[in-house]
Amino acid sequence: MMGEYLIYYREKVVAGIYDDRFLVKLTPSSKALLPDVPEEQPYEGAKPMLSLSDIVFNGHTDENRHLLSKVFEAIYGEIK
Repeated sequence: MMGEYLIYYREKVVAGIYDDRFLVKLTPSSKALLPDVPEEQPYEGAKPMLSLSDIVFNGHTDENRHLLSKVFEAIYGEIK
């Protein structure tokens, strides 16, 4: 079963909110930009994603916004 919300960046799904967790697609670039971020499954049987809940929900700083923008751009370039 799919999560509650999908996050689009330039018409491609790059992330989602699943059971109050903000998860972004796991790609080589997103993992390189976020090497210490834990992987989680959004739902049973799904591919792992990177959990950015702490960054998004607990720290609305310019640095975090910039990082999230870089991650979305990187993911966008790697998915169809």
